[in-house]
Amino acid sequence: MLYLVKTPNFIKRLFQNLTWEINTSKKVIYLTFDDGPTPKITNWVLSELEKYNAKATFFCIGKNILNHPDVFENIVNKGHAVGNHTNNHINSWKKQAKLYIENVNQAQKIIDPVLNDTNSVKLFRPPYGKLTLSVTKKLLKEDYKIIMWDVLSGDFDQSISKEKCLKNVIKNTTSGSIIVFHDSVKASKKLQFSLPKILDYFSEKGFSFEIIK
Repeated sequence: MLYLVKTPNFIKRLFQNLTWEINTSKKVIYLTFDDGPTPKITNWVLSELEKYNAKATFFCIGKNILNHPDVFENIVNKGHAVGNHTNNHINSWKKQAKLYIENVNQAQKIIDPVLNDTNSVKLFRPPYGKLTLSVTKKLLKEDYKIIMWDVLSGDFDQSISKEKCLKNVIKNTTSGSIIVFHDSVKASKKLQFSLPKILDYFSEKGFSFEIIK
């Protein structure tokens, strides 16, 4: 599986209309979790975050929210941010732009009533990190804030060890980094190994963990 653990600066400059990291002078890290909500795994993540008074941003799939509304409400009630990860985890490169946008908006209609805040920012992360230029323009025009990442943990990669997943984050994270994890069954073993250690490691170094907004 080919992917970049650390997003190169030239990519960030090339696609400046997307958010890759948060510009800050403080010791802050932005943990994000994709593909949930998932019973047990998402709630385990919430429990671990609470131990460190850490906040995170969860990019949720619409159909998973409908299937597990109590878990989704738990995310919101504990003060974390939520974002849109499409309704069915679809690939922008393999879908007509109109249908893709409809899928995104379908998920947003599921998210908004739970947030109950018309002033909240519409955060969006594309599955697989894939977006066509036309879809990007349309999402930005519809006031979505497209959140990418600075560091990929690789917890989704079945070919790497849990130790490598941990190293990916420890080695590449700096102040303002947006880090990607997945609160999914597929990623759970690496996530459950690495997340507590990452929370402990960066807390010891004086970092805090905040939501994207």
